[in-house]
Amino acid sequence: MKEKLLVITGPTAIGKTKISVDLASDLNGEIISADSMQIYKYMDIGTAKVTREEMNGIDHHLIDIVYPDEEYTVSNYQRDARDLIIDINKKNKLPIVVGGTGLYINSLVYELNFVNISPDEKIRNKYENLAEIHGNEYIHNILSKVDNESSEKIHINDRKRIIRALEIFELTGKTMSMYNKNFRKKNEDYQLCMICLNMNRKALYDRINRRVDIMIEQGLVDEVRKILDLGYSKNLVSLQGIGYKEIIDYIYGDITLEQAIDRIKQGSRNYAKRQLTWFRRDKRIKWIDIDEFNNFDELNLFVKEYICNTLYK
Repeated sequence: MKEKLLVITGPTAIGKTKISVDLASDLNGEIISADSMQIYKYMDIGTAKVTREEMNGIDHHLIDIVYPDEEYTVSNYQRDARDLIIDINKKNKLPIVVGGTGLYINSLVYELNFVNISPDEKIRNKYENLAEIHGNEYIHNILSKVDNESSEKIHINDRKRIIRALEIFELTGKTMSMYNKNFRKKNEDYQLCMICLNMNRKALYDRINRRVDIMIEQGLVDEVRKILDLGYSKNLVSLQGIGYKEIIDYIYGDITLEQAIDRIKQGSRNYAKRQLTWFRRDKRIKWIDIDEFNNFDELNLFVKEYICNTLYK
């Protein structure tokens, strides 16, 4: 018998948190985060992390599980989330994977076999240094020469994955793309329901801009200062996330606060665009345009009926 699994995704700032908590309450569910930034402790405001009040008594998993300087790979996520899906189903509850990190979601709904190759700090430091000196484009170009297939899939600003692909090639002589041949082979272990929320692009961008303003009002600058004061390096992968690297540049005097805010808004809008492109690849996803509903209750009822017809028919 297949494990039930509900996935709720969509671009940043679309409103995944509220609807997922309401659905978990109505459908006796627990939430598994699929957000590669919300895994980090101390990083709350800049990741729009769900608050204790917003959780409304619903169990949330894979949030605040590592410190900013600890490594947590997609392979780690795949293992932990799959175990949680089994455990939650055993309790006769519904596991609800919620988030916008496409690779985290794909690690569950596709048969992705991540390479079990231990990190090599010497290789990583080499490419980190090259990226610091010459920029991400430089190491992305190196990757395109040894593994063009992976370079086309990895965004030029995703330094972490570029370096991982180069590391795999140096250590094994094989490309990451060779290991990921099952990238589009569907995982048949789950009775699956996948939903992607969407809305008018301009309205979404307005939401993103407003969310960034709220983050600043809530104290994002102080949050970043506290993390740095704890001794964490500004060069950590975790602190290269949108909202953190820009504020760090401001704190170090490289740009003004106004410039930092503008860059966060632009970076977040670009990220939302990439997320939507990513999710469109999976034809199993039910797209729901929230603009078509008069209010949240109407949207919630429609989504709930769709889930019940898909998972409990």
